[in-house]
Amino acid sequence: MNTNLRNTNLENFEYATITSENKLLRSAFSWMALAMLLTSLTAYAFASMDSLLSLLFQQTEEGFRPTIFAYAAMFAPLIFVMAIGFGFQRFSYGTLIGLFVAYSVINGISFSTIFLIYDIGSIAKVFLSTTALFAVMAIAGYTTKTDLSKLGSLLMIGLIGIVIASLINFFMHSAKMDYIISILGVVIFTGLTAYDVQKIKNMGFQAEGTGIANKLGIMGALTLYLDFINLFLFLLRLFGGKKE
Repeated sequence: MNTNLRNTNLENFEYATITSENKLLRSAFSWMALAMLLTSLTAYAFASMDSLLSLLFQQTEEGFRPTIFAYAAMFAPLIFVMAIGFGFQRFSYGTLIGLFVAYSVINGISFSTIFLIYDIGSIAKVFLSTTALFAVMAIAGYTTKTDLSKLGSLLMIGLIGIVIASLINFFMHSAKMDYIISILGVVIFTGLTAYDVQKIKNMGFQAEGTGIANKLGIMGALTLYLDFINLFLFLLRLFGGKKE
């Protein structure tokens, strides 16, 4: 009679589960940190160097106007996100890394205009506040025993709602609606941070030893990166001090 199951050490099994969960989370957070670094350095470089800034804006008699390159940098991130999402199964791990790195750099080019609108001290304060809030919610998502799946579904519905509201307000130019959208955006992406961390944690053990484990690290990093970036942008719209 086989007694292996009866003699299994549950503590070792639990340790193996936690180790595999942490491995995927470590991968996701490592790639996310690299993406944030690339985005920040690129944004600052384009904002502070006239030779790079001239690629985004050209001076006319009526003032500065965005160049074709600026419009490309604005819409290209969406294309990269779609490419990574739809090509997850088809692309190799190396290709996904390349797309993710390129996406981070192009996002930095797009975000360089932030330094032209907001005071750099204000940007730094909001960034640190976002980091602290993100860290708290990430820890909460990792440690909570509550299943956040239902919350995640509600938050995704809310996300669709603010996207639609943002498109409507693009034509209405309502400051009040923009304020409400920003508050809702902070609430939604704060909750999504905890939900996504728990989701990646739960995927860790299931993906261990499979061929897609490394790819899931990139997808997890992309998800967390988007949570952080959107949380930062909404907080900046609420509390960022604009230049005179």
